[in-house]
Amino acid sequence: MEWIGDAALTSLGFFWKAGWAFAMGYLISAMIQTFVPKQRLVKYLGKPTPKALTLSAIFGAASSSCSFAALAAARALMQKGAHFIAAVAFMFASTNLVIELGVLILIFLGWQYLVAEVIGGLLLIVICSLLMRVWFPSKAVQRLRKKLDEEQADDEQIPAFFSKHAWIQVSHAFKHDWQMVWKEVLIGFTMAGIIAVAVPAEFWNTLFLTNQPQIPEAWVILENALVAPFVAAATFIGSMGNIPLATVLAGNGVLFAGIMGFIYSDLMVPPLVAVNAKYYGWKLALYIAFMMWVSIVISALLLHLGFAAFDILPQAATATLDVAPKERFAIDYTFYLNIVFAVVTAVLLTLANIKQGHHHHHGGDSIITVKNAVTSLASIFVIGGVVIWW
Repeated sequence: MEWIGDAALTSLGFFWKAGWAFAMGYLISAMIQTFVPKQRLVKYLGKPTPKALTLSAIFGAASSSCSFAALAAARALMQKGAHFIAAVAFMFASTNLVIELGVLILIFLGWQYLVAEVIGGLLLIVICSLLMRVWFPSKAVQRLRKKLDEEQADDEQIPAFFSKHAWIQVSHAFKHDWQMVWKEVLIGFTMAGIIAVAVPAEFWNTLFLTNQPQIPEAWVILENALVAPFVAAATFIGSMGNIPLATVLAGNGVLFAGIMGFIYSDLMVPPLVAVNAKYYGWKLALYIAFMMWVSIVISALLLHLGFAAFDILPQAATATLDVAPKERFAIDYTFYLNIVFAVVTAVLLTLANIKQGHHHHHGGDSIITVKNAVTSLASIFVIGGVVIWW
C-alpha cells in the first residue's frame, strides 16, 4: 500500500511542477491559433520546397501540441491544397516545436534537452522530407488527393486583436486544447509516478543496455535510439504526457539518444496511427509511421554524436523522484506561478462558456472509449493513493 501512496504523490509532484507551464503554453498556443492566418498561407505549401517545409515548421510550432489536433490540422492543410510531405512536416513540428512542450522539457530535463528538442525537431523534418522524396507512394497519395479535393474545409477569419470576439475565440481554443489533451496528461503523469516508484532500475538497465560495460558504447547508443520509439508506442501516451516518463527514463540512466527518440515518438503511438489510418488509409498511415521511425532514429543518433562532440551531453536528469513530499509542494516560484495561471485559466474557461459561431474541431474521437476507461483508472489511482498516503 505504501508504494501506491508514493506513486500517487510522485505523479502529483510532477504535475505541480508543470501546471503553470501547461496553462501558459496553451494560452500562447490559443493566441497564435486565433491571430496567425495559417490557412491563408497554405497556397505556399503546394510543393515540398525548402520554403514550404520552413512554413510547415512555423505553422506547426504555432499550433496546438495535442497530437490528435496535429493530425486533424495536417489533414485540413491537405484539404486546402498542401503537399503530403509538407503535411507530415507540419505533424512533426506541431508535436516537437511547440512552446508548451519546450517549457516542460526545460523544467523537467534541462536546457540541453530543450536545445536538442529544437534542433532535432528541425532535423526530423529535413530527414523525413528527404527520405519521402526518395521513396514516395505517389499512387496512394494521388488517390488521397482526389478524395480530399471533394471535401471542403472551413474558411478562416482572423479577428481584431482587442475585440471581445477575439478573446472569446482565444478562450475556446484554450478550452478545446485542454479538452483534447487532459486525458493524455493525466494518464502520462500517473504512469510516470507508478513507473518511477514501482519499476526497478534493473528493468531499464536490461532494456536499454545501461551499466553494461562489456557492450561497446556505439552499440548501446544505437540500441537506445532504435528501441526508444517502441517503448514510447507501448505506453500509448501521445502529446505532453510523455515528458515526465522521459524524465523517469533519464533518471534511470537511459542515454541521450534514447531519451530524444522517446520524446519524438508521440505520433507513433497506436491510437494516433489508427487516426491517420482513418484519414489516409492503412497503407499511408503505416508508411508515415515507418518514415517517422527511421527519421527519429537518425535524428536521435545525430543529436547524441553532435552533443558528445561539443561535450555538452547531459548527465542523468534532475527528476523530482527522490524529493520529500513537503519539498515537492514548497512555497517557491512554482507555487506563485501556479496561482497566477490558475486565475488565468479560470478567466479563460469562464469566457469559453460564451457561445460563438465558429470554433475548431479536432479529430481523435474514435479512440475515446479505451482512453476514458484508462483515464478513470488513473484518477482512482491518484485519489486513492493520496488518501492512503494521508
